[in-house]
Amino acid sequence: MDSGAIRRRLALGAALLTASGLLALAAPGEAQAADHCAGRKVRELPFSTGVVRVYKRDGYVCAVTFPERSDGSKRSMSVSVQARGNRPVVDKGRYSHHAGPVTVHAGHRCVRIKGSVGGGSVSSGWILC
Repeated sequence: MDSGAIRRRLALGAALLTASGLLALAAPGEAQAADHCAGRKVRELPFSTGVVRVYKRDGYVCAVTFPERSDGSKRSMSVSVQARGNRPVVDKGRYSHHAGPVTVHAGHRCVRIKGSVGGGSVSSGWILC
């Protein structure tokens, strides 16, 4: 391999690393969302001890509960998504970072979202109708 080909490969590698670094800096929230739920964020349900983030894509609704502050200690958390006419899908336990994700197919039906961290909780009522 001649020195020109080596330089071209090194330049291409440097360009790819730079582009990926810029993308990570430009949209850090999008990268975190992709780790948990697919789709776009449609609601954020804050409460005293945390927040439930709700995402929607192609008729599916996904929710994740996050604590207000994450110090790494495990605490009781839950998240629940219920499409109208169906039973709720629940993730409940002792977690350090988040409860969920929980995904249901809602189609065009309303959904009810519930979440809790420790003693605080939230319930959305019927939304996304």
